[in-house]
Amino acid sequence: MSEEQASPRKPTIRTVAERAGVSLKTVSRVINNEPSVLPATRARVLQTIADLDYEPDPSARNLRSSSAYVIGLVYDNPNPYHIIGLQNGVLSACRETGFGLQIHPCDATSPLLADELVEMVQRSRLAGLVLTAPISERPELIEALEQAGVRATRIIAAAEDPGDGHPCVYVDDRDAAYEITEHLVQLGHQRIGFLWGGQEHRSSSERYLGYEQALKDYGITLDKHLVIPGDYTFDDGFRGARRLLALRDPPTAIFGSNDEIAAGVLAAAKSAGMNVPYDLSIAGFEDSPFSKQSWPALTTAKQATEEIARHAARMLIAGLRQDGTAAHNQGFVPQLVVRGSTAPVRPRTQPAGDA
Repeated sequence: MSEEQASPRKPTIRTVAERAGVSLKTVSRVINNEPSVLPATRARVLQTIADLDYEPDPSARNLRSSSAYVIGLVYDNPNPYHIIGLQNGVLSACRETGFGLQIHPCDATSPLLADELVEMVQRSRLAGLVLTAPISERPELIEALEQAGVRATRIIAAAEDPGDGHPCVYVDDRDAAYEITEHLVQLGHQRIGFLWGGQEHRSSSERYLGYEQALKDYGITLDKHLVIPGDYTFDDGFRGARRLLALRDPPTAIFGSNDEIAAGVLAAAKSAGMNVPYDLSIAGFEDSPFSKQSWPALTTAKQATEEIARHAARMLIAGLRQDGTAAHNQGFVPQLVVRGSTAPVRPRTQPAGDA
C-alpha cells in the first residue's frame, strides 16, 4: 500500500469544486449560505460536500477573506456542567454554519473587561461574541462593545424580552422557580428553605423571586431565616443546609438555586442521618448530571442549556450575514422534573396520651 493510500489527503474546497463541476466562488457562496446560488447548483454542491466529508477550515478562511468566520463564547461561571452545555450548543451552531469557535473564560467583575474583549476580537479577527451570564447582564459592558463595533448576542435570565435593542436569548427562571416551590407547597411543605446562587447572577435573583411569589400566592409567610446567601457550588449547598437544619424550627424542604447546591444539601442531610425525601425534601435547578447521579435523584427544573446556546449562536451568525432574516429574541422556560428527592410531608406523630 502506498503512503498516499495509507494517509489520504483531506479534501479541499478545490476538490469540491472540481467534483461538483462549479467554480471555487460558487462553493464558497454555498458554504456561506449566500442567496445568489441556483437551488439545483446548491443541492449538487452540498451533496458533494457530504460525499467527500469536507469541512471548511474557518481559521484559514479568516486569513484569506475580508470577512471573519470565527465567533467567541465568553463566560465566567463556576459550574463546569453548565459551561460544557454552553460550549456544546454554540459549537453545534458553528458546525452547522461553517464557523469556528474560540472560547474565552474571564473575570466578569473586571473593570477592564470591555477593553479585554474588544482587544481579543480585534487580535483574533472574531466575527462576534456570544455572551453568557453574568457578563451578559452588565449593561455598561454591552454598550461599550456596541460602541466599539463588536457584534454580540446575550444569554440572560429574564421573565420577558427586555426590549432594549440588544439581541438576546432570555430564560424565564422565575416561572420555573415558582413551579418548583408550588410543587413543594402542594406536597404539604410550609417551611421551605431557599439557598441562593451567586448574587452577581440575575438567574439567582429571578429564582428567588419565583420562590417568594409562590409562597405569597399560597398564603405562606416568608421567613427570612430560611433564606441563605451563597454561590452556585456544592460546598455552599452543604454549608447552607447545615445552617438551616440547625434552626430550632428547621425546614421540611430546601430549594437549592442549582443542582450543585441541591447535591450539597443532600450530602448535608445524609451526614445528619436524615432520610431523603421523608425527613427532608430537596429540589434543585437546571437538570445537570448532579440531579441524575444523586441518590435519590433530584427534583429539578430542566433547562435546555445546549439548545439555548445553539439558538444564541445562530442568532449571532444570522445577524452577521445580514441576509434579511434577522432572528427575533427568543425565550425559554425550564420545565419541572419530579424525581425521588421530594415527597409529601411526613405526618407528625402525636405524643403518647394525647387524644
